[in-house]
Amino acid sequence: MDTPLIVLVHSPLTGPSAWEPVADSLQRRGASVAVPTLEGAFEAGPPYHPAVAAAVGRRLAEVGGGRAVTLVAHSGAGALLPAIAAAVPRVGGAVFVDALLPHPGATWFDTVPPPMRERLLELAEGERLPKWSDWFPPEVVAGLLPDPERRGRFIAELPRVPLAYFRETAPDPKAWPPERCAYLRLSEAYGEQAAEAKRRGWPVRSLDGDHLAIMTRPEPVAELLTELIDDRR
Repeated sequence: MDTPLIVLVHSPLTGPSAWEPVADSLQRRGASVAVPTLEGAFEAGPPYHPAVAAAVGRRLAEVGGGRAVTLVAHSGAGALLPAIAAAVPRVGGAVFVDALLPHPGATWFDTVPPPMRERLLELAEGERLPKWSDWFPPEVVAGLLPDPERRGRFIAELPRVPLAYFRETAPDPKAWPPERCAYLRLSEAYGEQAAEAKRRGWPVRSLDGDHLAIMTRPEPVAELLTELIDDRR
């Protein structure tokens, strides 16, 4: 079996630099890695799921070479993987890293408690949410990313995502799920998602850290990802 191309998909609320430390670590281990950007996918208007899938597909057409693909999603990108898998040839596996599980046939707002939905609607400016960093007091993001230079670059990339994305019904493609799926939990907030993955019979690993450990602890994240991907070949 050929070595898969590992495709690191960032959350729609962040930017591709969130994955760069893990990508560097994986490449040092000999892995082939692609980090597509979702920039622009939320600018033209709905539907957004196929726009995201097209953005990833374009990147893989440049670097994929027809190889098998393992999709790796962080945070909100987990909900986007079915659409991406339907648009990308030879998806053999998927790993969810502190990520939402897909919710075909439902909106993102359907999956969260009403108080969170109301809180986001209160934060909205017009029809867009503020940057993810502005959802919290400044000290929260500073605690997650203590390095000022890294934090500044991360915040500079953060998009203002339209509310229409959170109201969009996720597609239910026939190609989902791939044969091999796994879950890597980084924070307590995603404990229920990890438990659901375990109920589905997926391999599950945990790293005691926080949601942005992909930036601050890339070596252990890359090690666990390598184990999960190798374990599912």
